Amino acid sequence: MTDLELTIHAAHEAGKLLREHFGRPADVDEAHHHDIKLALDRQSQDLIEGILLGAREGDAFYGEEGIGGTAGSNRQWIVDPIDGTVNFFYGIPHFCVSIALRVDDEVVLGVIHDPIVGETWTVEKGGEPMLDGKPIRCSSRDKLEESVLFIGCGKDEEALRVGLERFRKASVRARKMRMMGSAALGLAYIATGRLDSYVESRISLWDIAAGKLLVEAAGGKVDLGPSDKEDAWSIVATNGKIPIEEIL
Repeated sequence: MTDLELTIHAAHEAGKLLREHFGRPADVDEAHHHDIKLALDRQSQDLIEGILLGAREGDAFYGEEGIGGTAGSNRQWIVDPIDGTVNFFYGIPHFCVSIALRVDDEVVLGVIHDPIVGETWTVEKGGEPMLDGKPIRCSSRDKLEESVLFIGCGKDEEALRVGLERFRKASVRARKMRMMGSAALGLAYIATGRLDSYVESRISLWDIAAGKLLVEAAGGKVDLGPSDKEDAWSIVATNGKIPIEEIL
């Protein structure tokens, strides 16, 4: 089984788990003002870790719910077991499983799986990005007035302030604005031409590792800026044509 086939298998198995539990009462491990951690986050990650490291013994594993595998390996799996946990908890069918493989500090493979809609995005470094096995491209829209933008607002006061100001500024110009709750799906939607841009002042590596490679392979552009937290960045992702400076 190739790395891509293995990754798709792991994402689909985790997706089955999430689909089985969607709409049922969920056990909450942690609850914060702007975020929730479910026991199912850990279950999903454990399932993915078991599949990946069971087939690739010696690899490292870096997930939102913790690390595992062989520390120091040049092969590291980067996993968000439920990207969009709050959506999941509230019964909103917009969340996904995101898995990337980083080799020698470069992401070389990404898979994003939406278990409710049943869509799977795949990409390998230097290869063609796919949605359910069919090639995809970013949109050709080059005017802000014709674009649909996804703005994330983060979880602390400063990130919220910056995000809401960007939302206000861009909403005057853009055709539509969206706050959707899943960074990985937002990037997948840009790669598919459904959205034209995604901007957030702080986002974690596991949220964007697979999606960044997907967008860039589909003709888009992703710029990461510094953040005040380890393995987190500000992000500006576009179809490569929208003048993003108009909303920053």
